[in-house]
Amino acid sequence: MKKEITSDKSNIAFCGLYCGACNWFLSGKCAGCAKNEKAKWCKTRTCCLENSYKSCADCAEFSNPNDCGKFNTVIGRIIGFVLRSSRIGCLNCIKDIGYGEYAKKMSSEKTYTIKRNSAYSKNK
Repeated sequence: MKKEITSDKSNIAFCGLYCGACNWFLSGKCAGCAKNEKAKWCKTRTCCLENSYKSCADCAEFSNPNDCGKFNTVIGRIIGFVLRSSRIGCLNCIKDIGYGEYAKKMSSEKTYTIKRNSAYSKNK
């Protein structure tokens, strides 16, 4: 049985995507970024855990996450292109409205990502 989309800031992935609206998460195939112990391959997740960041939005080292080699990877760019997703947009939205409001926004819009053509997708 598929879970319902709810507003829960613990369902925000370290890269900014909203796991709480992802089909893999909703169908029980994934525990979500923070709880997915199999995701040790993800450099973004590892960095955020090592630095106690809720997401890359908290990073003090890079004002633009695309300057970070752990965030801006070939795989991340390909997935973003295919899904028309903007993780930068997600992080900009988190910075703008905060984690709680971001979770509310994403759950009410029933989406896991900010789309590439969004105003949030522009580098700030």
